Amino acid sequence: MNAHALHMPISLPPSLQGRVLFDEPLAKHTSWRVGGPADVFFTPANKQDLAIFMRALPTDVPIFWLGLGSNLLVRDGGLRAAVVETHGALNELQRLSDTEIWCDAGVTCAKLAKQCAKWNLGPAEFFAGIPGTLGGALAMNAGAFGGETWRHVAEVETINRHGDIQRRLPNEYEVSYRHVQGHANEWFLGARLSFITTDADGQAEIRALLARRKESQPIGEPSCGSVFTNPPGDYAARLIESAGMKGFRIGDARVSTKHANFIINEGDASAADLEDLIQLVKATVRQKFNIELVPEVRIVGEAVTTKDVA
Repeated sequence: MNAHALHMPISLPPSLQGRVLFDEPLAKHTSWRVGGPADVFFTPANKQDLAIFMRALPTDVPIFWLGLGSNLLVRDGGLRAAVVETHGALNELQRLSDTEIWCDAGVTCAKLAKQCAKWNLGPAEFFAGIPGTLGGALAMNAGAFGGETWRHVAEVETINRHGDIQRRLPNEYEVSYRHVQGHANEWFLGARLSFITTDADGQAEIRALLARRKESQPIGEPSCGSVFTNPPGDYAARLIESAGMKGFRIGDARVSTKHANFIINEGDASAADLEDLIQLVKATVRQKFNIELVPEVRIVGEAVTTKDVA
């Protein structure tokens, strides 16, 4: 298999069992529904298939990991990279003991929350409020409703550029609010998670949390979730609204009128529209309150230039 028509020449072994696509539009794979093409888009059949793919890639080819495509803005020029899709591929979720489970990186956080509730394990209900996969939650210590991913991590499984798979302990990582610093050129394949057994009705708690979320957030509209992290002692949404930016728009990108820390694609927004609005919100809050909002959303890829359009 050769990506000869694209930006990078790559030869992949015929033994690969997973799905390989070339020049794949990432707008089809992101919750904002924007994003240019990826040179290579790979959905592995299993971890061994993924290891074969990793070993076949030239060392100068960037690798990008994609779960549900939430918390992500891919620029209109796309990604000059090999994108690995975990959702639909790394899906193992099993109970290991009375208090521990194993969860692969491609499992959605919503599914993880619901299964823990069935197993009477908690507190795991907060995972239902994270719009992504466990892999993404591990990478950024995602949280919701007062809970955080890494409080429950007992061990992680990783893979490196050479296809080597290994286990690592939490003390090998620097973890803080929405930030995880670990080993370079390693990515999460899954984790052993620890909870406590509980008699609480986890299903009812999840329903209550999701109802609260639906009431306060623009669920069902194309967004990335929260755009900015909350600054210490304050809330990004409060600052944005107080700065007069609620409802402000650039093209079809609009700051939500329901929750100011969400930016909505109202139909035909480009990635450039969304990024310009993010920067305008940052600048306005900085000017009015002298507070620098930090994006929670990851912005990647190449912008489209006038030359590209011509």
